[in-house]
Amino acid sequence: MDLKLSHMGVRHRVLWPVTALMALLTLGVVDVEAKQLTTSSTITDAASASTGSLAIGSIVSTLAPVLASPRSIDTLTISLDAVIASSGASVGVTLIELGGTAPIVRSVNGGEVFTAASTYKLAALMLEAQAIAAGTKDPNGVVCFQADDYESGWFDDYVDGSCFTRTELAMRAGIYSDNTAGHMLVRDVGGAAALNAWAASVGATSSAFFDGNTTTSADLAVLWAAEAQGDLGGSAAQAWLYPVLTNTRTESGVPAGVSGTTVVHKTGAIDLVENDAALVTSGPAGAYILVVMTDGLGGSDGWQLIADLSATVWRSEAARAQ
Repeated sequence: MDLKLSHMGVRHRVLWPVTALMALLTLGVVDVEAKQLTTSSTITDAASASTGSLAIGSIVSTLAPVLASPRSIDTLTISLDAVIASSGASVGVTLIELGGTAPIVRSVNGGEVFTAASTYKLAALMLEAQAIAAGTKDPNGVVCFQADDYESGWFDDYVDGSCFTRTELAMRAGIYSDNTAGHMLVRDVGGAAALNAWAASVGATSSAFFDGNTTTSADLAVLWAAEAQGDLGGSAAQAWLYPVLTNTRTESGVPAGVSGTTVVHKTGAIDLVENDAALVTSGPAGAYILVVMTDGLGGSDGWQLIADLSATVWRSEAARAQ
């Protein structure tokens, strides 16, 4: 998979096969225990510094419980765990570096299952974007409201017979996280079963989007990696998708922890759950994906926790670029 984000200002080219990502995330890449590893079991040993491609077979065969590069045995791992511990919340974090020298994957509780909240809309929007890029759906084609679609949300102009273009619904579901628009998009892509079959085919195998509505930070990160690297419709899909996930009405999570760059992301919030699944398009050392799932705080405290974790990663990326 090649990173295809040049129109967003990203200049790096890197290969992250989904199978490699899932293997790394399943193995629990990076936590505080990485301090105890020697460099003989590192991602860097299996990766090409020029392309970032991963010799996954040699890594998987070792069945190492934690994989790390020398960068992992540093303050980022310790700092992430410290922020999480001090919050008192349940947290899952997954980081996938897409650019720079020897990019790595890190996951802290990446396989822990959380309430997805509105992050299910990210999967629905990605599937819609892929169909639009393939020409099987028209972005200006309309989807008409049905009574079963309704859920209280940002907009209240849904009445019998009202119809909206797919782009209008995407804007409502992405920028405003409107619930009825999200329901209509899920119906338009074939329903929850079709959405989950598609997500699993991409690599999100621990999720039950919409029905049940649970997911993991690792699953959402894998979806973002496939999207960002062009596997889900390439630049045509990105051109439709990214604007409806940028400058949203909730910028208090991952975007609040970065500086001077575009963040394409989908949040989710319900009760004490706050989530943010983000593509940081131009970090200090290149693009990266950061997904943070939280449960136990909610509201401004939940968003501040996500922002703190985002800032911690940003500082690490800045140090990496030096």
